[in-house]
Order: sequence, then C-alpha cells, then structure tokens
Amino acid sequence: MQSLLKFSRAIDAISERLGWLSMMLVILTVAIGFYNVLARFVGRFIGMQLSSNVFIETQWYLFSLVFFLSFSYILKNGINVRVDFIYTHWTKRSKALLDFWGHLLFLLPYCLLGIWVTVNPVITSWIQWEQSPDPSGLPRAPIKSMIIVAFVMLTFQTISELIKLWAVIRGENMAIADWEAETPLRIE
Repeated sequence: MQSLLKFSRAIDAISERLGWLSMMLVILTVAIGFYNVLARFVGRFIGMQLSSNVFIETQWYLFSLVFFLSFSYILKNGINVRVDFIYTHWTKRSKALLDFWGHLLFLLPYCLLGIWVTVNPVITSWIQWEQSPDPSGLPRAPIKSMIIVAFVMLTFQTISELIKLWAVIRGENMAIADWEAETPLRIE
C-alpha cells in the first residue's frame, strides 16, 4: 500500500503544479484581455488597427487552458461543487466509501469516455492542421490536444484519489493522517 501511496503523491504533485500554472495563466489571460480592450480603444481614437485576431484567440485559448489544467487540481483539493448537507455529518470512513464508489463508478468512466470521444477529432485536427476560420487566426490542433491532456490528468488524479480513499477505508492510520493534511475541506 505504501508504494501506491507514493504513486498517489507523485500524481498529486503534478496536479498541484498544473494548478499553479493555471493560476498564472489567469494573470496572463487578464493582461492580454486588457491589452485587447486598450488597443481597440486607442486604435479607434487614432484611426489605426492595433489589435488582431491573434490576441483575441490567444485570450480564448488561455481561458480554455485555465480550465483544462485545473481539472485535476480541483479534484485533488476537493474544491469541486458538492451538496454536503448530509455528507458533512458522516464519519471519515463513510465519506471515504461514498467518494470511493462515486469516483470508481462515475468519475473514472467519465474520464475514460472523455478521452475516447476526443482522440479521433484531435487526430483529425492535427492531420488536417485545422486553422481558425478568422483572418490571422491560430491553429486549432494544439488547443484541442489539451482536452485529452485534461482528461488524462483527471484520470490519473481520480486514480490517486481512489488509492487514498482505499487506504482510509482500510483504516490505515498514516493514510488517514495524509488524507486529512491534504484535503482539509473534505474531511472535518
């Protein structure tokens, strides 16, 4: 079980880094958005085109990346939307059982389905080197590939959560201590 928990911690570390990167992309997205607004305003004022579709589409791509890169981070930190009016009063083991079966029966198949239905459109986009229909637009294949990356990372984080939940269900004291330290919002 200890080797599985080490594997889980490695996945968690990657998810944390992706979450940090996602947070930094928010700042970049806002900066590019600010530039777009300012360039359009100043451009209209002086009668020149200072912005282009490249900046608009870059902002759109970055906005998408914020979500794609944060999927696993959100799951790892338990900051996804929950309805906790009953769950809050359960024991740690009961919470772990519910989460374990929910992750195994619903989240894991959802991730695998997401990967499966995305692979062919992404491959087609790369083969055809799909471009934006807008003038001076960006290629679509790289951002579409990030959908697969997002689902793969969410799948790995789901596996990580299943490992930790299984340790809690088995009653391993060290796993419970790790669980409480890593997810303070989930276990009270």
